[in-house]
Amino acid sequence: MAFMQEFQHLKIKLEDIKSATNNFSEENYIGGGGFGKVYKGEVCHYKGRSMAAFKRLDRKHGQGEAEFSKEIMTLSSYRHKNIISLLGYCNEDGEMILVYEYACNGSLDRHLNNAALTWRKRLKICLEAAKALEYLHDPKGTHQRVIHRDIKSGNILLCDNWVAKLADLGLSKMGPANQDQTFLISSAVGTLGYCDPMYIETGLLTKESDVYSFGVLLFEVLYGRSCFNTIAGSFGQLLVPTWKKNYVEKKIDGIHILQDMDPSSLKLFSDIAYRCVEEFREDRPKMAEVVTELEIALDISQEMSEGKTTDVIDYEEMVKTVVPPLNYRFKAELMIFLSKGVLLNGGTTWFSLNAKGQHIEMISIAHCMTVSYIKGFYTTEYNSR
Repeated sequence: MAFMQEFQHLKIKLEDIKSATNNFSEENYIGGGGFGKVYKGEVCHYKGRSMAAFKRLDRKHGQGEAEFSKEIMTLSSYRHKNIISLLGYCNEDGEMILVYEYACNGSLDRHLNNAALTWRKRLKICLEAAKALEYLHDPKGTHQRVIHRDIKSGNILLCDNWVAKLADLGLSKMGPANQDQTFLISSAVGTLGYCDPMYIETGLLTKESDVYSFGVLLFEVLYGRSCFNTIAGSFGQLLVPTWKKNYVEKKIDGIHILQDMDPSSLKLFSDIAYRCVEEFREDRPKMAEVVTELEIALDISQEMSEGKTTDVIDYEEMVKTVVPPLNYRFKAELMIFLSKGVLLNGGTTWFSLNAKGQHIEMISIAHCMTVSYIKGFYTTEYNSR
């Protein structure tokens, strides 16, 4: 693997990894997946010394050198605060091991039914994961677009304070980022239940395939459970069709109702989840739109919890003069817009609400001046306002 010369600074000796994991002992085992088993341990790497996660290749699962190399190259090039950091790798004595930053709270799939994961925490986790995927789909600069191909709750890792990090880019595909659409011909890979049905049927891979998978993840967070019923330890009924049917029929059967769940943000969340899993790609949103909707849902939830929407009626008449016209779906969403500021009275007045609910008003400087005619000259005087 000649290309590895570029990544020599990431190389970690096998003996150091064995020492960190107590020779891959069961006590250090923290999980596993399509690549192999994952262990934890403290090790020295190019950033210093810290707790790390060690993903050890097991070829019997079908992944190998290609996925190993892809993960190193992608995580070294695409860095984002919500994408897991690669700390190093080992390719020695037949072992292929990837070393990541350690996520102390494990993966999201383990917490779907966790009552400690409040509605606002769930919204925040989904928003952070969406931002990571938006970055991969539409990177800045000269980077190519990355299509993940295995978006699922098991690949969202949770660090301190439940910060979400997208992981496992070994199956990802790259394409040009300067096009609205990137179509790649590929054999369908991914995880059963999350994989885009159109991708499976046609072999055409687009970023909307990731969007579909992300929609399944959103529904899992909403229902607090895996997208599959398991029967005797094996996959059983796929629940996505049932969840879509419930949405269309406006049923809340089975939704993981939480104490801090408010109707407005719940509707926004379920709306965007449903749109992500639409049958046809052209009906699915871009990840940038998913991010925007989740940001609004989180803001609304926060505003509702702090009781900042009680006097919204006072402002509904006033915002009819907003330029351009202000379109809002909920009263709580109106308060979000007002907190960010709007232009009133033909664009001459800036109005906003601060964190205490007090209004701040700024008007054009032209409205602060008066013009008078004195002895053949026009003069401008400033009004104290």
